[in-house]
Amino acid sequence: MTPHDHAGLLPRFPQARASECPFDPPQDYQDWRRRDGLQRATLWNGSTAWVVTRYEDIRAVLSDPRVSADARNPGMPRLSPAGEDRTDQEPPFVRLDDPEHARQRRMLTGDFTAKQAAALRPQVQRLVDEALDEMVRKGPPADLLTDFALPVPSRVIAVLLGVPYDDHPFFQSCSNKLLDMSLPAEEVRATSQAFGTYLYTLVESKAAEPGDDLLSRLLAERVETGELTRQQLVSMALLMLIAGHETTANTIALGTLALLRHPEQLALLRDTEDPAVIARAIEELLRYLSVVENVVVRVAVDDFTVAGEQIRAGDGLIISLPAGNRDTTLLPDRPNALDITHNARGHLAFGFGVHQCLGQNLARTELQVAIPSLLRRLPSLALAVPFEEVSFRQQMSVYGVTRLPVTW
Repeated sequence: MTPHDHAGLLPRFPQARASECPFDPPQDYQDWRRRDGLQRATLWNGSTAWVVTRYEDIRAVLSDPRVSADARNPGMPRLSPAGEDRTDQEPPFVRLDDPEHARQRRMLTGDFTAKQAAALRPQVQRLVDEALDEMVRKGPPADLLTDFALPVPSRVIAVLLGVPYDDHPFFQSCSNKLLDMSLPAEEVRATSQAFGTYLYTLVESKAAEPGDDLLSRLLAERVETGELTRQQLVSMALLMLIAGHETTANTIALGTLALLRHPEQLALLRDTEDPAVIARAIEELLRYLSVVENVVVRVAVDDFTVAGEQIRAGDGLIISLPAGNRDTTLLPDRPNALDITHNARGHLAFGFGVHQCLGQNLARTELQVAIPSLLRRLPSLALAVPFEEVSFRQQMSVYGVTRLPVTW
């Protein structure tokens, strides 16, 4: 008899990060990485799934055509009641398989290239400077999350999509609820419907009066030609609006907190003007923090073997990007340490394979501008509360802090 045969004997997933080590993946995930094979875990509803925690195993699973991202497939792990509740909705393209995933994704790739992100850099710098100006004007203390980390990427994605930034309290509130794994399914369903209605109305208004933005272009070039339905465009917009600000905002806030805990690393980043040094530092923060925590789930559509473990068609798989990013295969030298001189190239913070994050170039640009600008503008930046009083988003699919009181 093995633990794999009895769900009641299996560890639970997800688990919270330890309060004494809030930047590290849960200890169990790191222990599982060191064992042979894969770990099986029990989910909230009593179902079980394989948890993939090793760097090479994650890359193998995420690039295997026998593994599906389609949210409608039986056996797909549901990490919360709300996830189970929304199985009848049309998934965004990231929760579809090729060729449909690739068909929809290709409609967006030209807007998220490295060249496009570089062209946006001056605008990102302007928005960062404006947010810092407002913080300084109001004076300390400030909540770095709501006063800086959230406004910057929210404004960028709102401008890109053509969403009125004045509506940011609504779409940020919706995003928080949709990512909160502790909420009842009914509340998440109502939030999803309200958010969808808002975006559908916005799309309708752009059909009547197009603007110079991504949603207007997709309406003209894809919806009017029949390549995309309006509902698919709404699903696309919802995904880009949430992913376009939540992950970056939480990396800015959590990354600043991590640097405040490592003043020598902070000084190194603050005092450099070298773009290559800044870029390397941001890659290390992305690796070390890995805020995309409980998002990447898959299901086997055929039998295959990974890490010597036989995976059967219908088996669910949960990919732990934070655990994979602490693997010595990726970084042999002190993978559990924050070191902005590390070569973290090849990290998994943006996933891997055909579903790798579409917006990663834009996110890198925002982070490379926002964090160094903050540190230079406020060289005496410090926590306004004891570190032990900082609260973390343990119940969220995207990890971070709930607020970050700072002074200078």
